[in-house]
Amino acid sequence: MAGRRRAARLALRGVSKRFGGLQAVSDVSFDVAAGEIHALIGPNGAGKTTIFNMIAGMIRPDSGQILLDDIPLVGRRPDQICRAGVGRTFQIVRPFSQLTLLENVAVGALSWTDDIDTARAHAREMLALLGLGGRAEALPGEITLPDRKCLEVARALATRPKLLMLDEVMAGLRPAETDRMVAVFRRINRDTGVTILLIEHVMRAVMALSDRVLVLNNGRVIADGSPREVTRDPEVLACYLGSEDLG
Repeated sequence: MAGRRRAARLALRGVSKRFGGLQAVSDVSFDVAAGEIHALIGPNGAGKTTIFNMIAGMIRPDSGQILLDDIPLVGRRPDQICRAGVGRTFQIVRPFSQLTLLENVAVGALSWTDDIDTARAHAREMLALLGLGGRAEALPGEITLPDRKCLEVARALATRPKLLMLDEVMAGLRPAETDRMVAVFRRINRDTGVTILLIEHVMRAVMALSDRVLVLNNGRVIADGSPREVTRDPEVLACYLGSEDLG
């Protein structure tokens, strides 16, 4: 796969977002170190995807700063943020249904190259990394949901991110499939140095993959630490992990 490249540092400082009467995110601050794998967890509605959308430029925070390697992202368009080095997946997988898997992924590579042959070659590499190399000419409707999730990751990786944001890519996967995805992300992080920020409810994956875990509840940060520290925090146990199997 592509060689190692400089990872990005991410910093949020006092970020807030309100939708009408709902305070979705309230004065959130945290740091993700370059090359780190950092998980963002919490109950549904805690504000996790809103944070992703603000980082990616899809919505603008009401207040606060979002910095990638000390460069402000607030006010930039999503395509500009992508070119700055932020790649992301979405909870709901929506590939281009009339394009092959290869063509879907090549679209991501066209964010940094105008050469179609280069984009297609890079797309083949990303598909192979995610275990889809043999299905390059298939259409998205011809593959399983777990494979469509892998396609979503391949599309994000094709943009050559310094920061890769994964939004519940392991939801609905069987344990063996989850373990395979964890191994893939570890390899990506190790071989390319890319920083990874993931939203995930599958605690099997969070515990196996993350260097640090940030916990949100009602739009506020309630814990930030190592997986072991966070899963022993009484407030986290009360609001989120009380019934989770952490084995």
